[in-house]
Amino acid sequence: MDFLRRLFGPRTDQVGEHKATGAPAEVSAPGAVVNTSSQTPTVQAPTNKRTPEEIAEAAIIDPTPIVPLGGTRQLPPIESMVTKPGKHAIYGLNSDIGMIRNNNQDSLFAFFGSNISVEGQPDFGLFIVADGMGGHHDGERASAITTRTIGKHVIEKFYLDLLNSKGEQDADRPVLSEVLSEAVQKANEAVAEEIPEGGTTVTAAAILADRVFIGHVGDSRAYLITTEGIEQITRDHSLVQRLIELDKLTPEEALAHPQRNVLYRAIGQSEDLEVDAVTRRLPAGARLLLCSDGL
Repeated sequence: MDFLRRLFGPRTDQVGEHKATGAPAEVSAPGAVVNTSSQTPTVQAPTNKRTPEEIAEAAIIDPTPIVPLGGTRQLPPIESMVTKPGKHAIYGLNSDIGMIRNNNQDSLFAFFGSNISVEGQPDFGLFIVADGMGGHHDGERASAITTRTIGKHVIEKFYLDLLNSKGEQDADRPVLSEVLSEAVQKANEAVAEEIPEGGTTVTAAAILADRVFIGHVGDSRAYLITTEGIEQITRDHSLVQRLIELDKLTPEEALAHPQRNVLYRAIGQSEDLEVDAVTRRLPAGARLLLCSDGL
C-alpha cells in the first residue's frame, strides 16, 4: 500500500472531495476543449493541495520487488512507432451509373481468401472489372456472364487446388496465369453463345502472396500505385490507342476523337481471342486499381 500511495498519491478522501456544479464534464486529452453545456462548471479546489516535492516523490517508481519472483523496473522511453504495411490485402469496390446513361453495364467481382495457420498458405484474391457494350440489356448481361464465368473457373481450377495442397509446394498445381487466361477464353465462349449481339471488356487480377497476375481484353484498365507514382499496367485495345502507337494520333487528340470508344478486341466478338497477360510483383504498401473507362 505504501508503494501504491507513492505511485498514485494519497487517496481521494485524503486530498478532499472534488465537487462540480452545472453540466457534467467530459474527459478529454490535454489541450482539447469539450463544451457540454452553456453553463460553466465550477470545481472546488482540493483542501489538501500537495507540494511540488510531494508530487515528484509520488511519481518515482519504487525499485523494491513486490514479490520474490519479480519486481517493477523503470519503463523504457516512449518511442514513435512507424506504421508498417499490413500483411493482408484490404479491398473495396463500387460502381456508379454516372451522369449520362440510364443503365449501368459494368459488373464487378471480388473474392479474397486468407489463412493464418501453421500450414502457411498464401493469401489469394481475385478481382474482376467488366464493362459491357451493346443494347440496353446485352451489355450488362455480357459483363455479368464474364465476371461469373471467370470467377467460377479460377476458383474451381486453382483456388480449391491450393486449399487441397495444405500449403505444400505442388509441382502439378496449375499455373495461375494460364488458369486466368483459360477463364477469360471460357467467358468469351459463354458471351458469344448466350449474347450474340453483346460484348464486354474485362480486366481480371489474381493476387497470390505478393504477385499479381492479370488477364486483360478491351479498354478497362489496371493501375499499380506505389510511392514512386501511378503506372498503367494494361494496354487499351481501342482504335485511338492503336493510332497513337502508330504515331497517327496524339493522346490529346484521342480524348476528343469521334471513334474513341471503338474497340478492336473485346469479349464475345471473336472466336480467336487474344488475351493480354501481365505479371507483376507487388511492393509492400502498393495499391492496385482496376477500373472501367468511365473512371
